[in-house]
Amino acid sequence: MPVTRRSSPRRWNALPALVRDAPPRVLLVVGAVVVVLGALIVSRPLTSIVLLGIYVGASAVVMGVLELVGRPAGGWARAVSAAWIVAGVAVLVWLGRSLELLPPVLAVLLVIGGLASIGRAVSRGSASARVLSLAWGVAQVALGLLSFTWPDVTVLVLAVVFGVRTIVFGVGVFARGVVGIRRPRPRATPFDPERAVRGRRARAGWAAAGRYALSLVLVATAAGGWWLNDWLDDGAPVVDAFYNPPAEVPSGHGRLIRSDAYSGRLPENGDVTRILYTTRDALGRPAVSSALVVVPKDPPPGPRPVIVWNHGTTGVAQGCAPSLRDASATKWSIPALEQALKAGWVVVASDFSGQGAPGAYPYLIGEGEARSSLDAVLAAGELRTDLTLSPDTVVWGHSQGGHAALWTTAIAPDYAPGIDVLGTAVVAPVADPPALARELLSGPPNAMLSVITSWVLVPYSRTYPDVHLDDYIAEGSRSIVLEMTQRCPSEPGVVVSVLTALGVSEDRPLYSADLTDGALGRRLAENAITRPLGTPMLVAWGADDEVIPPRLQREYVDRLCSEGQPVRWATYAGYDHLRPILPKSRFLPVLFDWTKDLIERRNQVVDGCGLR
Repeated sequence: MPVTRRSSPRRWNALPALVRDAPPRVLLVVGAVVVVLGALIVSRPLTSIVLLGIYVGASAVVMGVLELVGRPAGGWARAVSAAWIVAGVAVLVWLGRSLELLPPVLAVLLVIGGLASIGRAVSRGSASARVLSLAWGVAQVALGLLSFTWPDVTVLVLAVVFGVRTIVFGVGVFARGVVGIRRPRPRATPFDPERAVRGRRARAGWAAAGRYALSLVLVATAAGGWWLNDWLDDGAPVVDAFYNPPAEVPSGHGRLIRSDAYSGRLPENGDVTRILYTTRDALGRPAVSSALVVVPKDPPPGPRPVIVWNHGTTGVAQGCAPSLRDASATKWSIPALEQALKAGWVVVASDFSGQGAPGAYPYLIGEGEARSSLDAVLAAGELRTDLTLSPDTVVWGHSQGGHAALWTTAIAPDYAPGIDVLGTAVVAPVADPPALARELLSGPPNAMLSVITSWVLVPYSRTYPDVHLDDYIAEGSRSIVLEMTQRCPSEPGVVVSVLTALGVSEDRPLYSADLTDGALGRRLAENAITRPLGTPMLVAWGADDEVIPPRLQREYVDRLCSEGQPVRWATYAGYDHLRPILPKSRFLPVLFDWTKDLIERRNQVVDGCGLR
């Protein structure tokens, strides 16, 4: 009787080959252990990432060796076997150096596994088996490539893929052990050849039908993944060539580099131009920033007063610049805009450096935000020869932009002495970043808090050399945290960040250290406004603010009053974080009249400290 070579294992992991002929009791133990291992990988992706890596790496190496020894010689088979071994060794070696390299290597393993399945579909097997191998191979390749596109969810996706496969395999091994123990001794029965043939045909038919059905599911899954990827990409903002700075830019800060028409919606009473200009970053290094300049359609003669608008949080990625959005120059984004244009004022709204133009984004980093705002005004002065900007300037800001507005006024006398800041109006400002951090972190963790924390932590780590990202995040979570900073709240892709944060939070917190302690805590404290501005202030907030607790605003106003800072303040019942700056807000007439009185040098009540 001729000896036939046993076909090599068809699964990516080595365990099927190792336990194929094991005794039933061994199968029970191995199956139970493998099921627990798979469940741990699925439910605890960060905690078990090292375990996942060891399991995958060792299995890939053993699988490659078995394929190399057991498969007939051939170029494709040898190439796949070598790839298994190299990828497995890479996983095991890199585990000791950086867990961040594990997800892309796991994605590569998926691609290799897919290519191996495609090779089997071409080489041998029944029609249904070959179709299933082809579908499974295509699905694995698609999942692997998508993992590169969305690296922050790679750990979760691969944990589910590998973990579920492990659970299914473990259940199968355990079931084989149970069947082996309970199997009765065979009884002698008359052999019916015709019945045996019918049974084999029926089983083959059901097996083929199952393979075809599973193939359809796999193809639909891969197609759905690519459709979702395209949908998310289509919703992401596109940074066009306008924002790319030239090789040589004008020397000094506040110099105009170029200007262009704004492609978004225009206000009724104004024309909008976007500008690219020179500035300085938070550490005083040369940088480039972009801004919108909104000019009245028929400005009165003479120098025009300037309103500096500092926008609230739009994300921290380059594509999150307000000048890239459609409605950033309307009354829905800039409060009292139409009234300001009717009054003949010019509104200058900086994106801040690092949004639109490349660079480090100074999120809640005062001097970086303020320099971008002041330099936008200086550059706007070079925009048109028929328009002269007055030194008279009033600074407005909301939320993060409130923080920027306070710092803009604080550094203006030294940084841009030609700009005369008459007053500062802030709505729900982040005046004290450490206090806000302590307040937010005192509550239960949630997905959006994880995303917002990444928006603070990553820019601080990129700006300050003593703030190290790895000191504050869980091991293995760097790619997740970094990718959270690459999406804007206005794009569909932010859902990926939220879902990733939700998935990981079931394991353990993304942030493993006190964010208000150490170098980060000291840098947050440096960016709090702790000195009186010396010019009139208007502070307002919603009594139902869900982002920044109203208590912090009251404490800030109390501190200003105790320091002798003239401040007018107002809180609005029933208003949340955004409502005070939206059209028909009760605050907008107050903002406009207060600003108009400052510009026209009219007497007004500028100090409300006695009204507390």
